[in-house]
Amino acid sequence: LARLREVYRTANDVLLFTASGTGAFEAAVANLTSPGDRVLVVSAGNFGERWAALTRAYGADVVHVRLEWGETPDPEDLRSALAEAGDVRVVYLVHSETSTGVVADVQALAAVAKDAGALVVVDAVSSLGAVPLETDAWGIDVVVSGSQKALMCPPGLAFDSVSDAALEQAARATSPRYVFDWERTRKAQAKLDAPFTPAVSLVKALDVALGLLLEEGLEAAFDRHARLGRACREGVKAMGLQLFSPDEDRSAVVTAIRAPDGVDSGDVVSSLRDRLGITIAGGQGDLKGKIFRIGHIGWFDVFDITTALAGVELVLADAGADIERGVAVTRALEAYESHATV
Repeated sequence: LARLREVYRTANDVLLFTASGTGAFEAAVANLTSPGDRVLVVSAGNFGERWAALTRAYGADVVHVRLEWGETPDPEDLRSALAEAGDVRVVYLVHSETSTGVVADVQALAAVAKDAGALVVVDAVSSLGAVPLETDAWGIDVVVSGSQKALMCPPGLAFDSVSDAALEQAARATSPRYVFDWERTRKAQAKLDAPFTPAVSLVKALDVALGLLLEEGLEAAFDRHARLGRACREGVKAMGLQLFSPDEDRSAVVTAIRAPDGVDSGDVVSSLRDRLGITIAGGQGDLKGKIFRIGHIGWFDVFDITTALAGVELVLADAGADIERGVAVTRALEAYESHATV
């Protein structure tokens, strides 16, 4: 837990649950909201929509600031929405929107929410350990994450960092909770215990993975992910493909790519898997069939990037797509080697 706090860059408690990252989402809703509480959700992709669905499921009065998928949240738009909404108790944000490959400026968004007197909850499932995130310095009350992304473990562990203000609100909240009850979990962890049977093997794996990450150094890990992301993007552009989002907002953990005209991105994903044993992801929601996503998070190096790019080139060429052949790998390696330290 001390290592988790170091990665979170927080002095707050980090609570551990046996669940996927969505379990951490639900805990951050169940412990902070009572039926009828007004909360605000900013969504620009699948995981922002998950915040909206969960808060509604718990009976909150949800102010939903819904952007186009792939759009980047603007702090001034949030300020206007908060002023119009009135008494908002909690603002739910997404740091790295995995469905679109866009990173939000949660530091600026959190500052706006705090100015309005709201608690701030951030989904950092795919950003913790890969993208700079300062829980305490940025005034974030709750950061939710999971074991399976940059922390390099199998799925099955979920985490909530909780500020004193969040715990005070949780003590007043009336939504039912049991497995995901923060206070029950805090009391158990204070005794180096768990309230229910923990996933012991995953906890041991997490301890090793956190040791590796901290041995590398968080700044070095951030730089590694940025280098891999740049290599992937440059290789994709060299092929003549279009990236999904504006360059300055692209995530260092996943690259979203528009499928060429006449090509279903689902066919790209399945062909890579079935023919070459390479796993990438397709689009979600309305982007299904329109984009495919190459991840570069956690236990990953440039060889994985060049392998994926070569596979994409082969599959698209066989599909008759109009792409530039034989250049993606070279350009990716050039970009990787020339990347300036962030």
